[in-house]
Amino acid sequence: MWKTFLVVIGLIVAILVGIFLIKGPQFAPPPPFVMPPESVSSGVAAEMEWENSVSAVGTLRASQGVTLSAEVSGTISEIHFESGQNVQKGDLLFELDTSAERAQLESAVASAELAEVNLKRTKELRASRSVAQSELDTAEARAKEAKAALSQIQAQLEKKVIRAPFSGRLGIRQIDLGEYINPGAPVVSLQSVDPMFVDFSLPQQQLSKVKSGYEVRLTVDTYASKTFSGTVAAIDPELNLTNRMFRVRGVLSNEDGTLVPGMFANVDIVQPDSATVVAVPGTAVYYQAFGNTVFVVKDSDGGKIVEQRFVKIGRTKGDFVSIVEGIAVGEEIVTAVGRYGALKEDDDSETETETESEESEYEYETVDENEDADQASSLDDDSTTDDDEPPDWFLGKVEMPSLEDTDPEMVGAACLIQDRWRAVQARRLRELKRRMKMAVKIQSMWRLTK
Repeated sequence: MWKTFLVVIGLIVAILVGIFLIKGPQFAPPPPFVMPPESVSSGVAAEMEWENSVSAVGTLRASQGVTLSAEVSGTISEIHFESGQNVQKGDLLFELDTSAERAQLESAVASAELAEVNLKRTKELRASRSVAQSELDTAEARAKEAKAALSQIQAQLEKKVIRAPFSGRLGIRQIDLGEYINPGAPVVSLQSVDPMFVDFSLPQQQLSKVKSGYEVRLTVDTYASKTFSGTVAAIDPELNLTNRMFRVRGVLSNEDGTLVPGMFANVDIVQPDSATVVAVPGTAVYYQAFGNTVFVVKDSDGGKIVEQRFVKIGRTKGDFVSIVEGIAVGEEIVTAVGRYGALKEDDDSETETETESEESEYEYETVDENEDADQASSLDDDSTTDDDEPPDWFLGKVEMPSLEDTDPEMVGAACLIQDRWRAVQARRLRELKRRMKMAVKIQSMWRLTK
């Protein structure tokens, strides 16, 4: 009996010793957590000469453009053009049936000739006082009436013969031979595409920055790599009362016919004077709700550090952004970071500029969910002890400080710490449940030995 009891006791002691040797290191105080240094790319804020310009969105229009139609109704008897053809002013385009008008013309010509003969005879008789003056007046009136009827029929004939009002390019034909058309029915479009107009609108704040004769540059998405140049031709003398904008028209050459009326275009009005700006790469600016920031690399006693600085940005040109306030020419700035998404203030972290690992006052906040999970798991094992209790406002015991009085960067850091602390507490709860199950098993084994 005693021998069995001693054997069980020895077995229990051996199990406890094994548990202590295996699990003991897990409960030792963890070393302080230090974010690893991260690599960043840096650049220098440069001074550049930028042209002063005003940007707008415009629409291309032909210098002259109409949709040709007939003034009178009739049947198409002749078509003298092809779709897309270039024509000159006065070229014959199409004709309507004029058989009825030509017959009327012959009758009118005969009536006019007879009236002219009667007028001549009446004048001779009046000279010899053989007829009264009233008969001469009647003859003159009939002669004028006959001439007017002849002119009317000739005008009707001319309206049935359509010619090009100006030189240009024809569009797609919308009629066929023998088709009956009504007055005003569209027949074909005629556009004069050299030169071309570009019309656009600007707000009244830009009125003093646009003058007649200024250079106009425009691009169209059809020819993204090509820039077209022209000049400001006219400025509307009044503003639209609805949106307080004024219209501007530019004119540009289009000898090769590349541009087509109706195209959408991005327009820049270039002013004669230029401006000196402090420019940084667009990737160096962090756009945030509470203000745009740039991280500046500075020298310190321990090496290079990164300082967050609020800036006021201006115009954008290509891949560069102009800085109005906050950055001086020649300052070194962070243009890109490593595998982390955003810099966050922390005096204990380190960073590397290019290939060097230097001491910094900022750490990086990851944007990868898998890396977040790995970091939370590592914190479960060795980053927090029982004595590391969060503040009362963190646990909800007291009201959290107002965001207006708190650094926005610190608020973001608190949210990250809160998530990690909850992960640690969940792991502690799992470990406590495991220990309780082990104690129940040992107690059951002890009872079986009695």
